[in-house]
Amino acid sequence: MNWYLEVLKKYAVFQGRARRKEYWMFTLFNIIIAMAIGFVSGLADAVFETGVVLSLATNAVYSLAILIPATAVSIRRMHDLGGSGWWILVPVVNLVFMFLDSQSGDNEYGPNPKAA
Repeated sequence: MNWYLEVLKKYAVFQGRARRKEYWMFTLFNIIIAMAIGFVSGLADAVFETGVVLSLATNAVYSLAILIPATAVSIRRMHDLGGSGWWILVPVVNLVFMFLDSQSGDNEYGPNPKAA
């Protein structure tokens, strides 16, 4: 959970580097939280018969709240590989890059976070 909170503390920090573990732990907790929100709001919709409005609203609010930190950690992850943050706009390349190991040593985006 610390990895998730660490990304939220860097809410709109697009500079620097993010380790592979930081990115994937944030993504994992993001999926777990989204599923929990979906389950609870779906259960509430069934009990209170409100239709899907509550479910859609809560998922939309969470998605919008997490959009900036998710983008920021993705860009920092690209920086960790030595690439530009613009690579996140190419989905297939982006997914492949997220699995690669960090660029060893310092690069133009800062020191290697694994060394710290």
